[in-house]
Amino acid sequence: MMIWARCVGAALMLLAIGSSVAAAKDWDTVRIGTEGSYPPFNYVGPDKVLKGFDVDIAKALCREMQVTCTFVVQDWEGLIPGLLAHKFDAIVASMSITDERRKVVAFTDKYYLAPARFVVRKDAGISDVGPRAMEGRTIGAQASTIQASYLEEEYGGSDIRLYQTEEEATRDLKAGRLDAVFGNSVVLYGWLSKEGTDCCAFTGPSYSDPEHFGLGAGIALRKEDDDLKAKFDKALDAILADGTYKTINDKYFPFSIY
Repeated sequence: MMIWARCVGAALMLLAIGSSVAAAKDWDTVRIGTEGSYPPFNYVGPDKVLKGFDVDIAKALCREMQVTCTFVVQDWEGLIPGLLAHKFDAIVASMSITDERRKVVAFTDKYYLAPARFVVRKDAGISDVGPRAMEGRTIGAQASTIQASYLEEEYGGSDIRLYQTEEEATRDLKAGRLDAVFGNSVVLYGWLSKEGTDCCAFTGPSYSDPEHFGLGAGIALRKEDDDLKAKFDKALDAILADGTYKTINDKYFPFSIY
């Protein structure tokens, strides 16, 4: 929580600066900020090309809005500060809509919803992932996420280790340096189905309480860019209605994530 608080504090300062230079725009070009290290949502493939569900959704929305999209890869903790510093115009990076983030940015309607879950090592003997049962256990999560904040608030008796990316956390889980990872269930599903099945498995319930886990993933924008938010929301409604969203969903997941 302390890490996120520092990020919000820095973002508030940038918001004050950014609001003073707000101006009407035609939005012929929209710069999209994304993390680039969060498969299958956004990642750089072996061919050095940015791809993933977030990227395909962003491209579909830009086509619907009839604007040119360019992408900027930015580390997770720098996404909101980068947006407010006008490094890009929108964040499409699986960012959960939360009240804390709404203090500094605006969000579109959600474009997907995925609960949080624990993945644990099969040899760790863990059947209960509640805070008391996990006391003394080592749990990993990606820093500055809703999952990390929840662990810091509720799992004070556990050894919480935060990572720059979720890939680093699952790598340590597979290597036996963690007992569990707490993260986005869809991302963890993808990892388990590819390389984590032998070592690890989902354990415990899904976590989706809006108070802690937000209202789904939305596109983050500067608060003054109401016109761009309206364009994105209208385009999202359109791709949901015409089947474009389902085509992209089915490319990545055998179930709906909307």
